[in-house]
Amino acid sequence: MNFRPHLLATLWIATLPCGAAPAHWPQFRGPGGLGLGTGSPPVEMGPEKNVLWRADVAPGHSSPCIWEDKIALTAAEGGSLVTVCLSRTDGRELWRAAAPTEKVEGTHRIGSPAAPTPCTDGVRLYSYFGSYGLLAYDWSGKEVWRRPLPPPVVEFGTGASPVLADGKVILLADGDIGGYLLALDAATGAEVWRTDRSEFRRSFSTPFVWRHGAEEELVVAGALWVRGYDLKTGKERWSARGMARVSNASPIAADGMLLVSSWNVGGDEDDRVEMEPFEPFAKENDADRDGALTLEEFPKGKVRDRFSQMDADKDGRVTRAEYEHMRSMFAKAVNQLFAIKPGGTGDITESHVAWQVSRQLPYVSSPVACNGRVFTMKSGGLASCYNIKDGAVVFQGERVGAPGDYYSSAVAAGGRIYIASQRGTLVVLDASGEKLNVLARNELEAPVFASPAILDGVVYLRTDKHLYAFKQ
Repeated sequence: MNFRPHLLATLWIATLPCGAAPAHWPQFRGPGGLGLGTGSPPVEMGPEKNVLWRADVAPGHSSPCIWEDKIALTAAEGGSLVTVCLSRTDGRELWRAAAPTEKVEGTHRIGSPAAPTPCTDGVRLYSYFGSYGLLAYDWSGKEVWRRPLPPPVVEFGTGASPVLADGKVILLADGDIGGYLLALDAATGAEVWRTDRSEFRRSFSTPFVWRHGAEEELVVAGALWVRGYDLKTGKERWSARGMARVSNASPIAADGMLLVSSWNVGGDEDDRVEMEPFEPFAKENDADRDGALTLEEFPKGKVRDRFSQMDADKDGRVTRAEYEHMRSMFAKAVNQLFAIKPGGTGDITESHVAWQVSRQLPYVSSPVACNGRVFTMKSGGLASCYNIKDGAVVFQGERVGAPGDYYSSAVAAGGRIYIASQRGTLVVLDASGEKLNVLARNELEAPVFASPAILDGVVYLRTDKHLYAFKQ
């Protein structure tokens, strides 16, 4: 396969209209991580409607990674973590390869140890499992290199997907202790640079390569801050305050703006979680007077519910330093969707943030930009839309008639927005109107965590047990 077309395709992305992108889906949310598909996909689909093919797949939350006639997914099956390659023509399995994992990491009760989406440069396929590390395969399934890595220290499991840029595989491994940002040579797996992020706590956002003018830089959304890094060296370029305690959604860019979204408990001004200083709290609750607090010593409530996050080293005790760190995070956390102008250095919070909104924010689902607007979906099925230029509200918190949580991120194609709820309703919205227009609510009759991929008018969507290809 030829590597050069992929490099050229990444340069075209910024000039493409809504729903137009290179004819590959090489990473989480497709080319450039923007969630922009090609062709005119169907509006209506379901288990018995507009099905091109359906394939049985093992459980996992990773999204399809597509190159030419092949689709890759990761999955967890029988205690093994595997990379699976399917035919794009009919969904039949072509090969699978198991990661040499000795122990599978723990996850959230509805999570999966196969959550990160693979990425590809057309020559090699790169899979990441928090339980093992990074593995590179050729598209015939032969392993090219492997790079064992310690799992991020977080009891909910790994969420961030690897991305490719400048001949490097980029991986974010934020955890409650020892977080880092890593760049490996895509051809060999050798370390190119590593940037310490131990000041940050857990994050599940996939890094984003922001291309503006002749520049490209790596953007990482993390706890309390979003930060820009030099792709060649990993050195920090700029930072902006205004993030939640935990970052889930991934950034995007459109119309000259970087768009960043985050929400978490305790970050809304009318619902702040406040913690009193450690000394009076410990005086009241440290029953054994050992200078640290166990789970049982915390009163019931929102603070106790976040014990595992306070307990950074996971030793079952919260020290004064761990407690005060969490108290500071609650005090500084900001829930918002905001736009950043390019060209800043240092702390750009006051100088380069163009606009922000703080209501009706998504929790996990990443936004998508289309037709000069950015669209979000809050859990409960509440859609919002803003003008990218100035943040003006087109509509906000409008019900789409598909309640439930939304862990899948939105994608756009054919002038429409596609987003699936955890319950399995694929909602299709008109991307061009002046008010919310729900075109379809498609019942898939199965849970959905993975984000759709849309190529050449075909919607590839993973449920808990199947991968569907829908075509008009």
